Amino acid sequence: MIHTEKKENAAFIKESVNYLENLGFENIKADVEGYEAPKSYVKQDGDIKITPDITATRRTKKYYFEIGLKSDKPRLLKSKWRFLDVLSRMNDNRFRIITTRGHYKFTNDVLNDLNLNKTLIKI
Repeated sequence: MIHTEKKENAAFIKESVNYLENLGFENIKADVEGYEAPKSYVKQDGDIKITPDITATRRTKKYYFEIGLKSDKPRLLKSKWRFLDVLSRMNDNRFRIITTRGHYKFTNDVLNDLNLNKTLIKI
């Protein structure tokens, strides 16, 4: 999700973090109050800052998790997901998308527009 929507959906991010802890992920960082913030990436010639929603490790692999919720700015969301997908493939990491009921179609439409074949984590 984009930065302006994170405050509104902090409860869902915390629920996702609990779900990931139960799956055995370690060193979880989340872009929400109460957790250590993941590393941010800043565009070189602009003021755009990209921060993954959640990062975690499991069996020495780093995972980037994004929350797939309906957004007013799908173009910004698409560019963020494309960047994180390229970054994860470049560094041999993993990129996953977490979504919930009522947001499946929007998330699948965004993934189809980006030509990304991702299996959604449904909470």
